[in-house]
Amino acid sequence: MSHEKSPEQLVLDKLIRMANQIATFFLSQPENVRAEGVATHINKFWEPRMRRQLFEHLDRGGEGLLPLVIQASVLIRRPEAKVGSGVGVGEDASQGAPGGKGPSAGESLSEPSIPENLA
Repeated sequence: MSHEKSPEQLVLDKLIRMANQIATFFLSQPENVRAEGVATHINKFWEPRMRRQLFEHLDRGGEGLLPLVIQASVLIRRPEAKVGSGVGVGEDASQGAPGGKGPSAGESLSEPSIPENLA
């Protein structure tokens, strides 16, 4: 009997691992910015297909996801959401995270943005 996982399961496992890594990072941040930090990172850097897979997994119970990922999911923009309804990629990413300054003011898009008054 083979114990090999399907390609779909391997992708899902990686998605869960990535979401949990993001949540683990934000566990070191002040409690009042953790969920927003996870959601902002996923909205900015995950393409719609990845977010769709995350929501499909959440809709099936979210097995393996850390509680912070599940808590942040209400702030993550569903892929079918209207552009501009949250921080994402493309034009709205140039504005940076809520409370951020954006890359035009020297803010990196590769690092999470924590509002200075909360950090």
